[in-house]
Amino acid sequence: MTTTLLERRYRTVLRLLPSYYRAEREEEMVEAYLHGVDERDLDELRPAWGEVASVAALAVRTRMGTAGAPARYATLGAVVRRFALLSVLLQAASGLTGLAFFLAWVQGAPARDRELALSRFTAHGAPGGLYEIVCRLLPLAWTVSYLALLRDRRRTAFAFAALAALPGLASVAQHLGGGQDTLVSSFSLTTAALSWLTVLALCCGYHRDAPPARLPLASPGLVLLGTCVLMGAATVVWPGNADPGWAGGAPFIVGAAGWLLVRLRSPERAADPALPLALAALGLTTLVERTLSLAFLAEGNMPGALVTAATVQATVLAALAAVLAAAGTRGLTARRATG
Repeated sequence: MTTTLLERRYRTVLRLLPSYYRAEREEEMVEAYLHGVDERDLDELRPAWGEVASVAALAVRTRMGTAGAPARYATLGAVVRRFALLSVLLQAASGLTGLAFFLAWVQGAPARDRELALSRFTAHGAPGGLYEIVCRLLPLAWTVSYLALLRDRRRTAFAFAALAALPGLASVAQHLGGGQDTLVSSFSLTTAALSWLTVLALCCGYHRDAPPARLPLASPGLVLLGTCVLMGAATVVWPGNADPGWAGGAPFIVGAAGWLLVRLRSPERAADPALPLALAALGLTTLVERTLSLAFLAEGNMPGALVTAATVQATVLAALAAVLAAAGTRGLTARRATG
């Protein structure tokens, strides 16, 4: 039987789908796509963009571990979902802690410093002031996204996460367009990229067929509060080094150490490879921010104690991420061997 050009084009698009799904559904899908098409158009037409987008969305869902998917896809989906949940948690705690510290500082700062800080909201008139207020408040949308996700309001969680990530894009545009030095532009670009990586993981991992988000051991509010406390305590201990890498490193180190402790005491409870792999990915993103912050400290000739503390934290982050990745990979290999 001769294969038409349109059929070949559809089969090319369907290659986006994983092999296990194509083996079950490809012929059925091709037949449905070609049904009703005039034979005279079979070598002229192309798949519609809507059809391509639909196949791409289906490819994401099937690769994130839908029902009947092979174990490796189920594990990949679990890793992406847990990374997304933990990253949204860190972003939410960072937004809350950062705003709380800013308000506390403004209230207790000398009058001249307070006036200088508040001038950012008034120096460029009403539009400029409104822009600064929006950029200051939008990161709070991470908290709404986190709570919505744990209530299984997936569209709401994604929408608010995208809103919360918008100031990062504005900062990139401002720094790239303002002729800032390379380090400042790189830091801004990296921070925005990590925020949108969280949004992407949230969108891909929590598709309509994915299981609901769950946190072990504690309620979502307590986990968020505890993360804020850890970030706040880390900032207070090293006030001159209060940056996203430093503040975010504290809860990651505590969380990673807690998982390692559970693994040592009861290995069967920590047998799932998805959580250590997700933690390793989260540690890597935190390490990237920490490394850039360390470059700022070194370039600014900051006191040696701050540079040393940042270097120690970066080393601990790298070591924990490596241990978690190794443990997750070992668990994944063991699961494949027993499966």
